[in-house]
Amino acid sequence: MALTEQEIRASYPFPVYNYRVEIGTTAVAFSEVSGLSISYGTTVYKESPTEPGAPGPRKRIMPAQIKDPTVTLKKGLVPSVSIKDLYQWIGRTSTNQIEKRDVYVHLCDEKGATVISWKIVNAFPTKVDAPSFSASSDDAAIESMELIADFITVEEA
Repeated sequence: MALTEQEIRASYPFPVYNYRVEIGTTAVAFSEVSGLSISYGTTVYKESPTEPGAPGPRKRIMPAQIKDPTVTLKKGLVPSVSIKDLYQWIGRTSTNQIEKRDVYVHLCDEKGATVISWKIVNAFPTKVDAPSFSASSDDAAIESMELIADFITVEEA
């Protein structure tokens, strides 16, 4: 039995190629986004046995502090949003501070409407890489930026 269009939309996963990235209020076309993850460190607690003759020590693995998310954004080098704009964000100020911004990654449906968003809260760049150059390659010039943030939240549309 053939599925209806509504059944297909309800049961098939969204493709990963249709997304939009906003840094602050500016939309930037990135070709790849990775690192949208939430994870915790762990700590090991060893305790001695409570009963005589019991094997020990007993080991417990417990969650520790949440790890700071590190997100990597990659884009082709184009004149409209150049690496100069990204370098200006990471560039040092007179007080040696970098402006923190919220970054949104919106996964979109076939019409371009947001289905789900990842909000990268209080992000700032820790690294910006210019493209690698090779005279024997015909690859596109790709620049990348690494961000660190306070946390990531997921918001449904």
